[in-house]
Amino acid sequence: MNHVLPNDAVPRAALWILVPAALATVLGMILLWPEGVEDAAIEAYGTEVDGSVVSVHETECDEADAELNEQLQATVCGDVVVRLTSGEFSGEEVIVDVPSGPGAPVVDPGDGVILIYTPDSVSGQQFHIIDHDRANALWALVIAFALAVIAFGRWKGLRSLFSLAATFAVVLLFMVPAILDGSSPILVATVGSAAIMLVSLYLSHGWNRTTTVAVVGTLASLVITVLLAEAAVRVAMLNGVLDENTTNLALQYPIDMSGLLLAGILIGALGVIDDVTVSQAATVDEVAKANPKWGPARLFKSGMRVGRDHLTSVVNTLVLAYAGASLPLLVLIAAAGRPMEQVLTSQTIATEIVRSVAGTLGLIAAVPITTWLAAALARRTPREKAPKEKAPKPKPPKPEPAAASWDEDESPYPPSHLR
Repeated sequence: MNHVLPNDAVPRAALWILVPAALATVLGMILLWPEGVEDAAIEAYGTEVDGSVVSVHETECDEADAELNEQLQATVCGDVVVRLTSGEFSGEEVIVDVPSGPGAPVVDPGDGVILIYTPDSVSGQQFHIIDHDRANALWALVIAFALAVIAFGRWKGLRSLFSLAATFAVVLLFMVPAILDGSSPILVATVGSAAIMLVSLYLSHGWNRTTTVAVVGTLASLVITVLLAEAAVRVAMLNGVLDENTTNLALQYPIDMSGLLLAGILIGALGVIDDVTVSQAATVDEVAKANPKWGPARLFKSGMRVGRDHLTSVVNTLVLAYAGASLPLLVLIAAAGRPMEQVLTSQTIATEIVRSVAGTLGLIAAVPITTWLAAALARRTPREKAPKEKAPKPKPPKPEPAAASWDEDESPYPPSHLR
């Protein structure tokens, strides 16, 4: 019986799903591409400019403003001299108040800062320090991150960086502007997630059978995640308005906030789902290569054993990611001393629960779907038998030639016997 080996060629069956999905993604991006978003920019909050702190002069706070300072939680008063490095007043020096209050930046001479310029300020002071300028520090971290990825992953690490850049491009250039343009957030998130998946997976892992299986499995899992998340949001009656930021967004832009919530769930789940699908597809492929005689059923069972172990750790990671993002909120709610039932059923906590549950269910669905696809599409090509070589017949030993002469002293037989 001939043995079979896995073939890395992309299966035609997967292309019947992949090609229409890719075409639909491109068409969706064309139809949803944002136009005129810059016209809706809000300028009421002023213009941000960069500056460098020249000197800081701290003084005692005026007792006449004690009540106001207490409300603002201002513990330090004084002036800061800042040299502007951008904007129409670049090169000039301005005097601003020392930042105060919760979360206010602590500045020292030489620090880079960001100021807000409000020409129509009621107080008469047009510049205020709002934050540190972290551009240099962030660039240093990004460069260190890129060098570490390339040093470890080499060519694949470089491709993963291009994949990451493509992901940011889709989010910042398409998804966010399209949502601000008034398009359906869930539709934009679905099209954008499909584009991210197609570009990043193939760019990172190459055009082959394993990546194609992972792409199809991720696509199916995303559809399931969207349906589950939409059902959960409707059953829990969540409207997506959770805090001051979402309230301001809902007031200033015509955005479907519940749809925006669904979009956030989908994007958050995508990062974990594609990790699981790639791992499962690669696992089944390696098992098939190590055991060419195994059929789809046995490959599926073997892959699922690995998938269950992987799923256990990834689910914990997903829940911890959502819990970590909302940790300040959890601390605030715990400090309020509210009953546990009220805390869990509040819209803010219920939203995080729905995020975790919907993302986890989509993740659970990704494991058997991808494993089954990888096992079913593990195409094999027969391994040709090597022709058997006939063993050479042993040749009889050649008789030793007779000695030319015998020495009577050395021969064991007398010469008369030989004659």
